[in-house]
Amino acid sequence: MIIGRRIRQLREGRNLSRRDIEKRTGLLQGYISRVENGHTVPSLETLERLAAALEIPLYQLFYEGDEPSPLPDVSKRQNTEELVLDAEQEKEPPLHERTRRLLEKWSKASDDARQVFRTLAQGFSKL
Repeated sequence: MIIGRRIRQLREGRNLSRRDIEKRTGLLQGYISRVENGHTVPSLETLERLAAALEIPLYQLFYEGDEPSPLPDVSKRQNTEELVLDAEQEKEPPLHERTRRLLEKWSKASDDARQVFRTLAQGFSKL
């Protein structure tokens, strides 16, 4: 849910006007309107002020319902070392390997496709 819609939903659910929120937070009605309509992204400090004005805990601006969503199980996640090793293994193959793969594809391409590639290559070489 977009945060502005959630703020409007909570404000209207408590029968509060933007003027009421302005009095409670010191934020201008125009600014509150821009937040609710998605034209402005509020800072964390502003969100804290809005939550206090709506008399709700801050997390309720992000969750529908009375309880926050359950936390994900992070015990199975990789540590930093494992992430670095995975990233190193996913590096781009060396140039000779990439060239070999391209040549394999080229040999399987139709004559029409080869002509298109030649034309493109000639056009790029003139740039």
